[in-house]
Amino acid sequence: MGISISHGVPFTRSATTIANLGQHLAHTLTGSEWQEAAYLFDGHLYTPISTPPAQAGRIAVLLMKAASSRAMDPEWAQLAVLLGGAANRASKADQNWVWD
Repeated sequence: MGISISHGVPFTRSATTIANLGQHLAHTLTGSEWQEAAYLFDGHLYTPISTPPAQAGRIAVLLMKAASSRAMDPEWAQLAVLLGGAANRASKADQNWVWD
């Protein structure tokens, strides 16, 4: 069963894919930055997650930062950019960013 992510992410993503991206993010972001976003990427997405707009905006910044890092694999960077764009759209629309 896939995870649907609001604000323009086409197709669902598996919990495994989300967790794998999280591993790449954990190695790219600083420890404190990773802690801000880790709850989204722990691979235990059994319940919907609703991230408030301001927090979604911050996560968008972190995802874009990680995606632009030379340490990030290009394929995973593409997914980080896709999710970062969705988080940014949710923030700009003053809406919760929802994963379910």
